[in-house]
Amino acid sequence: MHDVIIIGGGIAGVQAAIQFGRYKRDVLLLDKRNDGRSHWCQSYHNLIGWPDGVSGNHLLKLGRKQIDTYGGIRVEQQEAVEVEKWKHGFTVKTADGQSHDAALLLFATGITDRIPVKGLYPLLGTDVYVCPDCDGYEISGKRTVVAGTGEAGAGLAVMLTYWSDDVIFINHEKEPVSEETFEKLKLHSIEYYEQSIEEAVLDESGGLEGFRLTDGEKLWAEKAFVAFGKNRVNSNLAASLGVELHKNNHIENNPRTKETNVEGVWAAGDVTVHSEQVSIAMGDGMQAAIWMQKRLLKMK
Repeated sequence: MHDVIIIGGGIAGVQAAIQFGRYKRDVLLLDKRNDGRSHWCQSYHNLIGWPDGVSGNHLLKLGRKQIDTYGGIRVEQQEAVEVEKWKHGFTVKTADGQSHDAALLLFATGITDRIPVKGLYPLLGTDVYVCPDCDGYEISGKRTVVAGTGEAGAGLAVMLTYWSDDVIFINHEKEPVSEETFEKLKLHSIEYYEQSIEEAVLDESGGLEGFRLTDGEKLWAEKAFVAFGKNRVNSNLAASLGVELHKNNHIENNPRTKETNVEGVWAAGDVTVHSEQVSIAMGDGMQAAIWMQKRLLKMK
């Protein structure tokens, strides 16, 4: 039986695994595939030590190398599909039909962004952004499109005028925008288009040049944010154990220890209730591992 099974191989999960390696623990890290937020982000700009930015893949690659320097940490490219709690631990079943037992569980399953426009994923973190707290600075004084939907997109467009006074909002899915929000768009001179986006238009170097709408019109832009809403919080597996969820489906946990309401189950990273930041995910993974180690020592 493993000491810990970590479900999710993004920033929080990898950071936790590194710390468990330093505790010389027997840990299984399950990572279903490389499609998380950190995989897609081409450059994080707000991390200490990386003034020119660093890709999520590079951070994860370095993290995996660190994991390999410790014995006892096994990484498997498998999806956890079922979890079960029993008297002395947990069983996790994977998509390949295998079962794995552990004394403790850590959910680091993250969020899956909903981006229904072709061509945007390769631009995330360089020309197209998701989080204004992370990357609002990158659009300073630049013509910026918010590709989004309804209130979520309109609200972000208004927020981004903090950095740029040249903002366009394309209501891709034509969802309603309240009269109050429309007044805010007008107040900040935000151009409004209620049309679907056909595709992102790239320049010769592969950077963003603008967006082509379904009616053929092309809108020039230097930068873009996406705000389609309805992102998927990957908390269903935790919820099946009775883990308490916030009203937005993020996992509730103890802000100090990161343990959930279910004894023996921890949660870290974007799947939990807090600002969705790489630096916070790292801290979460570390903090969870520290307190899980304390519990393991008591279980001897």
